[in-house]
Amino acid sequence: MSQSTRILTVDDSASMRALLRHALAAHGFSVEQAEDGQEALEWLATNEVDLVITDINMPRLDGFGLISELRSSARHADRPILVLSTESSDEKKKRARDAGATGWIVKPFDPDKLATAVRRVVH
Repeated sequence: MSQSTRILTVDDSASMRALLRHALAAHGFSVEQAEDGQEALEWLATNEVDLVITDINMPRLDGFGLISELRSSARHADRPILVLSTESSDEKKKRARDAGATGWIVKPFDPDKLATAVRRVVH
């Protein structure tokens, strides 16, 4: 892999963003970050990533809204989106899948399993 996989993590928790950055960077990924879905959309308007990892419960625009917005844009229609959330109900997972999420990872996450999931959906 000559070019690093670029990932946008979207989470309103500064400590979770720091954990994600550390875990993903340790596996050789390039990490960009946003505090909520609205900030992610603004950033993605002028930037490209290989994958979006988003929380569900966030202010302004939650993960479901972010996924729906991305899927409604031709530019992001095929971009892999992983949900990373403390939520694990079948109803929430179905809602995320229906919105267009590629996969679901429950917090707290295992860094190696997260890296494996990233590689699986990006390549």
